[in-house]
Amino acid sequence: MSHETILWIVFAVVVPVVLVLDLGVFQRKAHTIKAKEALLMTAGYMALALIFAAAVYLMMGSNKSFTFITGYIVEVSLSMDNLFVFLLIFSSFGVPPDYQHRVLFWGIIGAIVTRGAFIASGLAILEKLEWVIYLFGAFLVYTGIKIAIKKDGEEINPKKNLLFRLSCKYLPVVDEYQGAKFFTRQNAKLMATPLFLVLLVVESTDIIFAVDSIPAILSITTDSFLIYSSNIFAILGLRSLYFALAHATNRLVYLNYGLAAILTLLGIKMLGSSWFHVPVPISLGAVVGILALAALASFLWPPKKGFIS
Repeated sequence: MSHETILWIVFAVVVPVVLVLDLGVFQRKAHTIKAKEALLMTAGYMALALIFAAAVYLMMGSNKSFTFITGYIVEVSLSMDNLFVFLLIFSSFGVPPDYQHRVLFWGIIGAIVTRGAFIASGLAILEKLEWVIYLFGAFLVYTGIKIAIKKDGEEINPKKNLLFRLSCKYLPVVDEYQGAKFFTRQNAKLMATPLFLVLLVVESTDIIFAVDSIPAILSITTDSFLIYSSNIFAILGLRSLYFALAHATNRLVYLNYGLAAILTLLGIKMLGSSWFHVPVPISLGAVVGILALAALASFLWPPKKGFIS
């Protein structure tokens, strides 16, 4: 049995166990997750990812381990921007804080499946049509520039989501939240709750995010194991990171510019893949450095009111 196969088995065991412990033990009772709890949870998930990276280092070597870490950090950094959209979704639908974790939990279950499908499709396309790498690269550069020049007030309206509108039209939905339930019965008829509609919006939004996420990770490696495992470990910590960032939404004001720089650099790396090779440690250092500068600038030089929303 190869080392990669062993790590696949470990990965396949660890992920379900973590999910069961999360919802079935630690979050059995719905409650509002405070900043301290969120930070501890985030640290725990990051520690788990680092332990897995150490296992990759021992069994597959330093280059594979650095690649995993780079992919993980890129996915986490992209997730940060996505989390602000989740915050907007919960705010728009008036989701009580006690039930937000449940929505994110089941959203992540869906993301685990859809990311696998996206990754498999992306790798299959690159294997058969190598020139598509340049399209992916151009798309990342375009996305990076679009994020950097995004104007204030360009907000997403979750209630315009196509899946949400179709569900409102064709699904029987009760008017009010029924605790943490996605479905309930009224007069013996099974009906969806508003929380289920919120879950559909979160799921469909994550699919849109994957359009940026998958090309970004493909710019780092085409190893299916490293791509999928780094993606999933980043997604596992998404909920706790959301609650941690929810308390600092107005502080990380330059995060978008950092994400724009990362996507643009990864796109340039893809576009130039036929002419130059960027070592993984350099890619890792660039990603970490950009995120650190964006965070540091946000705290040291906050913009004047009205400059950045």
